[in-house]
Amino acid sequence: QVQLVESGGASVHSGESLELSCQASGFTYATYCMGWFRQAPGKEREEVVAIGSDGTTHYADPVKGRFTISKGPAKNTLYLQMNSLKPEDTAMYYCAAEEGRWVGGDARQYSFWGQGTQVTVS
Repeated sequence: QVQLVESGGASVHSGESLELSCQASGFTYATYCMGWFRQAPGKEREEVVAIGSDGTTHYADPVKGRFTISKGPAKNTLYLQMNSLKPEDTAMYYCAAEEGRWVGGDARQYSFWGQGTQVTVS
């Protein structure tokens, strides 16, 4: 059973940094594409960054140069380092996974989701 558990969300001020974590279990890490998505109140869920099973990444334009996705040494934890945070980064952040080498940034293509972790930037 695929399980994704996010953590690390918090309330911070503009310009500060946060690192989100996604603890993954129940699937073969090497054969899944994963991603971070976010959803602000009244808005659609949007891609933050996707990472393929081979390490290929795709960042959404608003976060390029500020956010970095990585996989932990044990490869069962996904991280999102967020620097130079802005108020417009405020959202619920979700970790997602889908079987396949590369799925991309379309949230509709992901079958498995965590419960989300709230990031608020003021």
